[in-house]
Amino acid sequence: MKFAIWLPAFVLVVLTVVASAQVAPPSAHQHAFTSIDEEGEITLSGLAGKAVLVVNTASFCGFTHQYEGLEALWREYRDEGLVVLGVPSNDFGAQEPHAEAEIKAFCQGAFNVTFPLTRKYKVRGEGAHGFYRWLADVTGGQGSPRWNFHKVLLDGDGRLVRWFPSSVAPQAPKLRRAVQELLGEAQAGGSG
Repeated sequence: MKFAIWLPAFVLVVLTVVASAQVAPPSAHQHAFTSIDEEGEITLSGLAGKAVLVVNTASFCGFTHQYEGLEALWREYRDEGLVVLGVPSNDFGAQEPHAEAEIKAFCQGAFNVTFPLTRKYKVRGEGAHGFYRWLADVTGGQGSPRWNFHKVLLDGDGRLVRWFPSSVAPQAPKLRRAVQELLGEAQAGGSG
């Protein structure tokens, strides 16, 4: 008889724990990238507490000029907690065919890029980097890159905040507003 009384309560507790685990947004903090120099790892968990804008990039794309806007965004907000992370990829139109050393030289020479860059990765399909597979899972594929310079904004806990297609420039009001709001929330949370 005691078993019959406790069993429903136990089942209710288990279902509540399972339901709350499914509601909690997953974090990207389990993912890491190798730096473009291949001298170290850029772990997303190592960027905890910072807003992170992850952008798949390419040197020979119609959107390549966005490097300039990404650098400006990085310089303007890095002291407030924004990290721009460039992820070179050759997945769209074979517009990033070069090796890492050439990519880095191009980005620094043509656009004075100082924000962190990773080595070249696949961002879609079979063999995509784990971060991009995570992104596809979290968004049901809707947030996955459809072209170069797709932007993914993460909060300080590694949760997906929003994504922006390639056509949304780094200086676009809606992207800047999302970054400012996220940084404002982080500062408000840190002071309380």
